Amino acid sequence: MRLPFRVARRFVASEDLDGTIPVLNSLKASGLHTTVDLLGEYVKDRNIAARARDEYILLIDRLSVEHERTNVDRNISIKLSMLGQKIDESFCVDNLRAVLRHAVEKGVFVRLDMEGTDITESTISLFETVYPEYPDNVGIVLQAYLKRTRGDIERMCELKARVRLCKGAYKEPAHLALQRMSDIRDAYLEYMKMLIADARYPGIATHDDKLIDATKEWVSANNVDRDRFEFQMLYGMRPSTQQQLADEGYNMRVYVPYGTEWLPYFSRRLRERKENVWFVLRTFVKS
Repeated sequence: MRLPFRVARRFVASEDLDGTIPVLNSLKASGLHTTVDLLGEYVKDRNIAARARDEYILLIDRLSVEHERTNVDRNISIKLSMLGQKIDESFCVDNLRAVLRHAVEKGVFVRLDMEGTDITESTISLFETVYPEYPDNVGIVLQAYLKRTRGDIERMCELKARVRLCKGAYKEPAHLALQRMSDIRDAYLEYMKMLIADARYPGIATHDDKLIDATKEWVSANNVDRDRFEFQMLYGMRPSTQQQLADEGYNMRVYVPYGTEWLPYFSRRLRERKENVWFVLRTFVKS
């Protein structure tokens, strides 16, 4: 049975872009920045990957138009596996360059999302391939729980790249990823300090109060200007905290996903927090 979209509506703005634009405008009006995420992953067909490339280009065009009309942010997140990464990397990088060329023309920033460890090395390699050509228009996501991430953070600091730091939402084996939350938090805080000190405008992406409070304490103790970084959270996750951070004067960005391929993303949100499961159950009971 295909789940109805209403169960995912808390975490996914809409199944189409027309339904997403009002959400972006509402968040912007509340003082929150936004990034738009077209959902989908692990494409294995070249034609579907080419369509995804074209959809990203159309998204860039639409955000450019809306920016002129309402000042909505021109910022998107893409998954390389949607552009044919698992088919052929040269095909994928050609699609990525097409998107980035258009992003430069329209003044749009593109974040390369990070997926499972089967394509972590590939994603970083592809990022480093295009970064010298588009240093102001492309950034990457790194996951604190991976044991390789310290080296990746050091490399991104050398490049002065824009990094979104998150804990990591995929289930990975112990030889590749930290398993204890205390260890993940320790790693996250170490990388947060490295990025804010030495990288370019990092995104501190977390819903964890311990990490949020520790970041605020560290930047205050070290006299770090709040414009050096931003907090980031996912749409539907702790909206009151998002607003509170914005009201306190921090740059706060909300990742807003949309699209028909929402089930894998929605499933990861349920695994992250048990209260998300209760929300979905209440949705069924009320209907």
